[in-house]
Amino acid sequence: MSQNHTDSSSDTTDELWHTVINSDSDEELQMLCRAALEEESENLRRRTRVHRGSIQGHAVIHRGRISGHHRLYNDYFSENPVYTPSQFRRRFRMRKPLFLRIVNAVEAHDPYFQQKRNCAGSLGLSALQKVTAAVRMLAYGVAADAVDDYVRIVESTSIESLKKFVQAIIDVFSNEYLRTPNSADICRLLSEGERRGFPEMLGSIDCMHWKWKNCPVAWKGMYTRGDHREPSLILEAVASYDLWIWHAFFGLPGSHNDINVLDRSPIFTDLGEGRTPPTNYSINGHEYTTGYYLADGIYPSWVTFVKTIPCPNGPKATNFAAAQESARKDVERAFGVLQTRFSIVRGPARFWDRQTLQHIMKACIIMHNMIIEDERDQSLPPNYDAQEGECSDLPVSRDHTAEF
Repeated sequence: MSQNHTDSSSDTTDELWHTVINSDSDEELQMLCRAALEEESENLRRRTRVHRGSIQGHAVIHRGRISGHHRLYNDYFSENPVYTPSQFRRRFRMRKPLFLRIVNAVEAHDPYFQQKRNCAGSLGLSALQKVTAAVRMLAYGVAADAVDDYVRIVESTSIESLKKFVQAIIDVFSNEYLRTPNSADICRLLSEGERRGFPEMLGSIDCMHWKWKNCPVAWKGMYTRGDHREPSLILEAVASYDLWIWHAFFGLPGSHNDINVLDRSPIFTDLGEGRTPPTNYSINGHEYTTGYYLADGIYPSWVTFVKTIPCPNGPKATNFAAAQESARKDVERAFGVLQTRFSIVRGPARFWDRQTLQHIMKACIIMHNMIIEDERDQSLPPNYDAQEGECSDLPVSRDHTAEF
């Protein structure tokens, strides 16, 4: 259209030039000069005009956001939903009351999740759609456009919703669900540790690697360890018997080992400042006033760590090593359940900046603790892939398979 406009302007200018050539009038010459200046200024304005609105050449897809919201609501949140509560828990990794609690808290905290009208008066995406897209990406570890066909949300909006969702989770729930244990928690942990044969035990500590697929090339040497061969980020965590994660320190390069991470970890900050809870116990005639964590062999021989016996001699040492290794698996189980609930931290990370990865990991740990609190008295299986009515603890056959 702009090309036709330019051609018509050129034709008009040519006609004026022919008129002036065949005429001796000064007025016609002034009129031609004025028309030429106006045409030049119009072309300059058209070339320097800032485009506003949609991207030029971008195909507008009418996704039907309102119908997508109604379909999502009827499938899971209506009085007679299409899918059962067990299917909701399997796909959202949590029960419906907890999910609605998170949606309401996030919507009240960040106006981004509130449904609003655009300049044309059309309703935008609802809080259910944005939070559902974010939770599906966290739970399944899928790409941002994988939820477009159901939730009716574009890829860029899915990524933006995910970033704002994890930030809102941290802002709203971190003080309650990612904190150091208080006095009541410590009493419960100590009593459980004593029941399992480890009095004054506060939990078990270990590290986990999260592969970083899109690590910048210039940083790969710093984030790659020889035995892993791929860039990764390290999570140091302390977990208790119920898989609650009390301490999470994430973000150090994968080239570090557990000792390097411990040197930079704030886990013993309270101990160094003398703000640890009072504990008193005696082992082999020695009195101790601080609790301890179960750790593997790489950790230093500190009074706050109890490690296994590498080569036990005798039944006493063998029983202790077996009990320590069994109780120390709490943190390993916590890592496994965390990765099962949120597959995004099990697969390779596809984001580029470390801050986004830190927020994702922290938000997943917070929601992991929220799920543990919500399902603590429900006796629900941790296997989300088990079908309704199917036993999740099937006996494993150890018989030899018949050869064909």
